[in-house]
Amino acid sequence: MATAQWRFCTGVLPFILISLWISILSVDASIHEYRMESFSQKSIAYFFHGGSEGLYASNPHHTSSSSSAEKGKSFIRFDSVTFVRTKESALKENEMQQSTGVVEAIILEVKDRERIGSDTICCTRSLSEDGSCKVGEVIIHKNPDNPEWPKRIKTSFEGNKEEAKMDIEEIEINSTGMYYLYFMFCDPHLNGTLIKGRTVWKNPNGYLPGKMAPLMTFFGIMSLAYLLLGLGWFLRFVQFWKDIIHLHYHITVVIALGMCEMAVWYFEYANFNSTGRRPMGITSWAVTFSSVKKTVSRLLLLVVSMGYGVVRPTLGGLTSRVLLLGLIYLIATEALELVENLGNINDFSGKTKLFLVLPVACLDAWFILWIFSSLSKTLEKLQMRRNMAKLELYRKFTNALAVSVLLSIAWIGFELYFNATDPLSELWQIAWIIPAFWNLIAYTLLVVICILWTPSHNPTRYAYMEETGEYSDEEGIALTSATGDVASKLERKERKGSIVTGEDLEEDKRE
Repeated sequence: MATAQWRFCTGVLPFILISLWISILSVDASIHEYRMESFSQKSIAYFFHGGSEGLYASNPHHTSSSSSAEKGKSFIRFDSVTFVRTKESALKENEMQQSTGVVEAIILEVKDRERIGSDTICCTRSLSEDGSCKVGEVIIHKNPDNPEWPKRIKTSFEGNKEEAKMDIEEIEINSTGMYYLYFMFCDPHLNGTLIKGRTVWKNPNGYLPGKMAPLMTFFGIMSLAYLLLGLGWFLRFVQFWKDIIHLHYHITVVIALGMCEMAVWYFEYANFNSTGRRPMGITSWAVTFSSVKKTVSRLLLLVVSMGYGVVRPTLGGLTSRVLLLGLIYLIATEALELVENLGNINDFSGKTKLFLVLPVACLDAWFILWIFSSLSKTLEKLQMRRNMAKLELYRKFTNALAVSVLLSIAWIGFELYFNATDPLSELWQIAWIIPAFWNLIAYTLLVVICILWTPSHNPTRYAYMEETGEYSDEEGIALTSATGDVASKLERKERKGSIVTGEDLEEDKRE
């Protein structure tokens, strides 16, 4: 098994490293950068997708003073957008001619997508005869309820110049919706034209894209939730520090990682919202905390399911396999998180993202199978030895884990349905609940583990009994038992302790 895992790791590592490098190129967020990108041809039209985001309408009472002109305002701004045509195309034109080619910037709300073009996107001579469009321009049917939309901004090449620069222009958004920006031209002589520059997209309360804005509030609330959980756990930890077992330290690490993860994500989103950019350093730290926390959380579930510290004192020969699986999962999830967060605006192709999602999905399935397989063995051991208190503890844990897996499967089905039925992100205002669910279910499972394995004055109800090698049952050790009763009942168990210890150690070696 270890050999197969190592081969898998060495096989995907080069691709993951390449993905990380590619992610660095897409650090800009609501500032869409265009780096000498080419146009695609569709029929007789040529187009370039300049971006798409959910934007809320400008606050009708936003101030227009020079010091805070952008406060409460939602807009799309064109900054230094330049079109570069080929030298051959430029030389064919007359130097004295005023306009020798037009590129149009089209801004539309997704609900108005049917208003672009008819049978064809570009206006032809036959279509222009009724005066509804001009030859060589994109056909736009204006919205009768809002005659100014969809928006069209023209930029012309002059004479035989190779470059045409758009005027700096800011389009205010007064209607909430998912907005798309396309740069288009219909003149075949402009084939080979490239675009460079940037556009800035802003919502009334900041630069966060509309579908991401609620997540900033969510991460703030989750930071407080982890803080409260950590505070409660710390008080119990200090109160019963003499009775702490190794498992408690592992739980403490997961709580601390969760607290740091939510806090870093909140500040990363807050910085993004105020500046419109996602500094690679801050985002990489947030992604790393998230990846480490996900990995450690899964490893915690796995070792708890194996009975570490409860049914067995060590993991024996399984330690290297567990760590190797954790390392592979950490690398895979780090790559996926970087692509999803650093590449949030200039989206990667579906194939690239799918190639990164599949390893993480397979590893998650591997974790689930291993966890439930280990739980089955642990429950079987406890049942055979009639350790009823610990058996009840593990049954509760199994039930909680089973419910979370069923909810996860149902949510995956909902997520697939959501993405399949909303390819144009028309439901962007509720899209934030999809990532929020996974954070909630991880937090809930951690709370369950904290409750079941909370530090107490009598940890022997779930701890491995090193001095006897046996596990207490409901009759042997109960939380309400007197000290004398516990001692006498432990003494009765001592005769057969050495046999069980030998069996456990031999079993650990075999596994």
